[in-house]
Amino acid sequence: MSSSARISSAVFTTAACTSPSPRAPHLALATATALVRKGTFRPEEAHDLFDELLRQATPVPGRELNVFLAALARAPASAACRDGPYLVVALFNRASRAHGLRVLSPTVHTYGILMDCCTRAHRPELTLAVFGQVLKTGLGINTIIISNLLKGLCEAKRTDEALDILLHRMPELGCVPDVFSYCILLKSFCNEGKSVQADEMLRMMAGRGAVCSPTVVAYNTVINGFFKEGDVAKACDLFNEMMQRGISPNLVTYNSVIHALCKARAMDKAEAVLRQMVDKGVLPDNRTYNNLIYGYSSMGQWKEAVRVFKDMASQGILPDVVTFNMLMASLCKYEKIKDARDVFDSMAMKGQKPDIFSYQIMLNGYATKGCLVDMTNLFNSMLGDSIAPDIHIFNVLIKAYANSGMLDRAMIIFNEMREQGVKPNVVTYSTVIAALCRIGKLDDAVEKFNQMIDQGVAPNISTYYCLIQGFCTYGGSLKAKELVLEMMNKGMRPDIVFFSSIINNLCKLGRVMDAQHIFDLTVNIGLHPTVMVYSTLMDGYCLVGKMDKALRVFDAMVSAGIEPNVVVYGTLVNGYCKVGRIDEGLRLFREILHKGMKPSTILYNIILDGLFQAGRKVSALEMFHEMTESGISAHTNTYTIVLDGLFKNSCSDEAILLFKELRAMNVKIDIKTLTTMIAGMFQTRRVEEAKDLFASISGNGLVPSVVTYSVMMTNLIKEGLVEEADDMFSSMENAGCDPDSRLLNHVVRELLEKREIVRAGTYLSKIDERNFSLEHSTTMLLIDLFSSKGTCREHIRFLPAKYHFLGGASLY
Repeated sequence: MSSSARISSAVFTTAACTSPSPRAPHLALATATALVRKGTFRPEEAHDLFDELLRQATPVPGRELNVFLAALARAPASAACRDGPYLVVALFNRASRAHGLRVLSPTVHTYGILMDCCTRAHRPELTLAVFGQVLKTGLGINTIIISNLLKGLCEAKRTDEALDILLHRMPELGCVPDVFSYCILLKSFCNEGKSVQADEMLRMMAGRGAVCSPTVVAYNTVINGFFKEGDVAKACDLFNEMMQRGISPNLVTYNSVIHALCKARAMDKAEAVLRQMVDKGVLPDNRTYNNLIYGYSSMGQWKEAVRVFKDMASQGILPDVVTFNMLMASLCKYEKIKDARDVFDSMAMKGQKPDIFSYQIMLNGYATKGCLVDMTNLFNSMLGDSIAPDIHIFNVLIKAYANSGMLDRAMIIFNEMREQGVKPNVVTYSTVIAALCRIGKLDDAVEKFNQMIDQGVAPNISTYYCLIQGFCTYGGSLKAKELVLEMMNKGMRPDIVFFSSIINNLCKLGRVMDAQHIFDLTVNIGLHPTVMVYSTLMDGYCLVGKMDKALRVFDAMVSAGIEPNVVVYGTLVNGYCKVGRIDEGLRLFREILHKGMKPSTILYNIILDGLFQAGRKVSALEMFHEMTESGISAHTNTYTIVLDGLFKNSCSDEAILLFKELRAMNVKIDIKTLTTMIAGMFQTRRVEEAKDLFASISGNGLVPSVVTYSVMMTNLIKEGLVEEADDMFSSMENAGCDPDSRLLNHVVRELLEKREIVRAGTYLSKIDERNFSLEHSTTMLLIDLFSSKGTCREHIRFLPAKYHFLGGASLY
């Protein structure tokens, strides 16, 4: 028999009797109360019950009615009934309209329950109306009714009126305010950000005697209020004052303090409070440790977060899903994916089932690390656990595949998501659009952009940025300008930082004119380029050797009222040095000194390198001495430039002497410096000394770079020590240093020059295995040696098969 049938049966039996039993409503309410407490009582059953009760001539017992209403008011949300307080209010409204209050016979306690429900249902106006009804009934007013009135007024943001009632009206009505009444006001003041007023009230309570003496709950309320407002000092003072008054902090107090300290990243203090808490006999709970894990995680101290997690387990406190998720998020953030997965796998052992956020954290961790196989396997496990992916999960997958160049796979996920009824949001579309723009599929990107709008998803500034950057990168400056104007018409204003990034990227690609067009666009739409934007554009012109245009940008910057700094001058000086116009670079350098600016180490490095490249060794050394005498610190890179310059200007003895002086002074050197010295030693045929220097690298706490290995191998081959070069390559691979295209091409050329055809073929195979391209000089040397006119045509068989065509007719 259903619950509804049981209730109706109890009431119906009464209605069918000639002499109605007064116990029938009593039984019906008792049955309903039991079902409420089980969480199986539905709203329609409540309305049926009240219909039956209101049809009875017998008054409903007040005690049983109050028990039923109180149970319904406090019932947690369930599948059967989502909002108990709202249902209580609805039932009473229905009874009032049917003139059924005579049957229900509400007491003062009943009205108190109803007022409380009105407030918790966020209907404070009904709370006040019910209070008015109480006054009309003449039932009398007690502290509970007044307290519920106070809650209603506070819910309606009428705290000042509530304060007036507490301090003046309650005594007039013969009600003595208690601690509970005061706590209602304390909470309201704190919720409104008026913790100072709450603190004043706390002191007022202390002066009202034992009846209103502040409790731990009152102190907790105000302490938490100060923490929420960011006033940690006042909160801590109140915490200490509380203990001085002999009021022992409870778990809530300690958790509030620890939470605030962790949020403020004061982890030492948080740990001290934890120790104090334990010493006072208050046992920490899950929330206590979660706060500490959050605090350490937010500071990047994931090892400490793991330590707290282990401490928690050692105390016998079972971590909840939130704990696991926080720890996994911290580990993934710092790319400790394996450790995060261990935590994920341990959830089941701790009796916790991963939720959708657990999977999202791990999937995102794998995606960020590029572990797509692990990501896919975990996603399949999630589906196996019957957890349906939401928009955030799909976005993680789409972004991972798109960023890895697997756009086809990303689009499959995109389409699957829509088929499953999950609507793509602006993040989804922006991710796909950005991926299409990166590979130059601008038509497809625009198509997705239009689809996005058709689906009612409004593009944001990031979406427009993706398209604008795509068109700028692939030469669609006119379309980019249209998009900029379109987004501005929609109230989205791009900033100079965004355009600065585009200008910088275009300049690095050598497309300075395109960068100039974007620069002009920023000015036309009312943005003001910063000194860094001007410097970037100047550097672009310098890189392509157009110094006159770089100077025009410089003049435009000055005309705009922007004072050039050392970085700007350094850009121009570097440009002049790169094109061999060292004197003009020196002129600008002297202009910096004349303006009272202090040249940086980087600027001196530029000048030193320029002078050495121009063969002006004496001037370079004079500049070096000027630099050190003026108090400008010489960095490792400075010494490397000087050493390299001395070798290139046939001053090897001076270079070796300077290097010995640096070592004697314990000047820190890097691998670049040692590589320069090794190259110089080979250049002056000091082969054994070069080998000794290479052998000393690990002793200096350094690791050889690809360039270091390249210098060693190519010079060993030049010296005819090809077997040693092969050994060097093996040691390089064993050390985990991957050869790059430049090294392999250089080695192939040196071996071909030495007519080491078999070995050259081996390294050509390595180029092919890594999908590297042959450099132009390598290709031309192969043609010269192995074409029909070459001198090594008969050795073509020793090369990989793909090069055998060179043995045929000449390609010229």
